[in-house]
Amino acid sequence: MLPETLVRDHTIYACVMGSRAFGLATDGSDTDRRGVFLAPTPLFWRFEKPPTHVEGPGEEQFGWELERFCELALRANPNILECLHSPLVEYADDTGRELLALRGAFLSRRAHDTFARYALGQRKKLEADVRVHGAPRWKHAMHLLRLLTSSRDLLRTGVLTIDVGELREPLLAVKRGEVPWPEVEAWMGRLADEAEEEAHRSPLPEEPDRRRVEDFLVRVRRASALQPDPYDEVVQGVVHGRGVG
Repeated sequence: MLPETLVRDHTIYACVMGSRAFGLATDGSDTDRRGVFLAPTPLFWRFEKPPTHVEGPGEEQFGWELERFCELALRANPNILECLHSPLVEYADDTGRELLALRGAFLSRRAHDTFARYALGQRKKLEADVRVHGAPRWKHAMHLLRLLTSSRDLLRTGVLTIDVGELREPLLAVKRGEVPWPEVEAWMGRLADEAEEEAHRSPLPEEPDRRRVEDFLVRVRRASALQPDPYDEVVQGVVHGRGVG
């Protein structure tokens, strides 16, 4: 089964991410689409396993197989958690709606470490740009400030909100290079310090609810196993002269 077919026929959840989901879109912003597909269980019984992710088939489109998506979400991967909380959901079938209902099960204090590590890596890249070019890539600086704000608020409230709301204009000013780098650096430092403080008193649990997520995945896999084997359908099409298109 072609990867594009998995996305086309087996997507359970699709959303828009990037600047449009963050409330930071401008006239030239791309539309980044992300999704989750459920590979039919019989495909896992063969030597060649289905892909864990698929890039495309559309421009700026990327999707994860459900199990891989859940694994990354349980590790508090920032990109994955934000995908689950996009305000711009384009599609969700019954299984996708169940996944959305599980959003809280993925959240834990692990988010502090993963968000902080990701932010540190991004900040080092910005600092390297300043050393080499005299200025950072301002768009990346804007998005790092957004991520740091989201991380702090998640730890403070236990809720992940990715739309920047009233911070839209201050952040866009950073993107335009209108805020001096030392001020941006200080802003980043304050947000990191505040997140560190909130981590010690966060309402989030220490660990995600792995059992609840695993029960969901097993149930979904079992239901899929009862469906016709897609490989057998392809073979039958060849045998009876229907082709495999």
